[in-house]
Amino acid sequence: MFTDQAHAQTQALWDASKRHPFITQLQAGTLPAATFRYYLIQDHHYLHEFGKLHDLAADQSHDPRVVNQLRAGAASLRDGEIAVRQTFFDRLNITPAEVAAVTAAPTCYAYISHIYRALLTAGPAGAVAGLLPCYWLYAEIGQALAGTGSPVPIYQSWIDTYNADDYTGAMHDQLALANYVATPANTDALLAIFKKSSWYELQFWQMALDQEDWSITDANAASAFSRH
Repeated sequence: MFTDQAHAQTQALWDASKRHPFITQLQAGTLPAATFRYYLIQDHHYLHEFGKLHDLAADQSHDPRVVNQLRAGAASLRDGEIAVRQTFFDRLNITPAEVAAVTAAPTCYAYISHIYRALLTAGPAGAVAGLLPCYWLYAEIGQALAGTGSPVPIYQSWIDTYNADDYTGAMHDQLALANYVATPANTDALLAIFKKSSWYELQFWQMALDQEDWSITDANAASAFSRH
């Protein structure tokens, strides 16, 4: 099956995500609050486009099963993960004005661009492949962290989100959809898309630790940039 191939070919990337300092610090309770706050705002930008892509891909599909599952995925995202994230925003006093004032960081922007390009170049099947690592990797991380948990309540709530039955159920629906849309003719393209999304998932953790932005810190690079 497509998902078996995809999982096998990205195992090193996924293992690196699971061992990333963002994740290990979140579990240990040592992740700085400012880092988590940054992550939540950037992930809000990503999830907004992630949800839109479900609907755009559904609009382009003529297969009722694909359309229905993509629409259901978008609804589940709005009612589940995004709704839970809003409770995190409330707990941390992250206001709509603060979110609006922060643009998508370079890595977030690139990841969003990648999933839209997946739809553009490989159609609804490409979008499904591009979206899948976010569903699947987070479920595996949630399951891996559930046994130990985190001493910080909001970090524990984050873990619980991705180990919840409704989330893992939605993830399994997306796995089934990916296997449904994959064909011998498009599998190589879908695997390439899936791998890139998995790479961006890993980079997203580092982006949060670095609190990445669009500033140029190298003086020579800044000088060169200013000439263009």
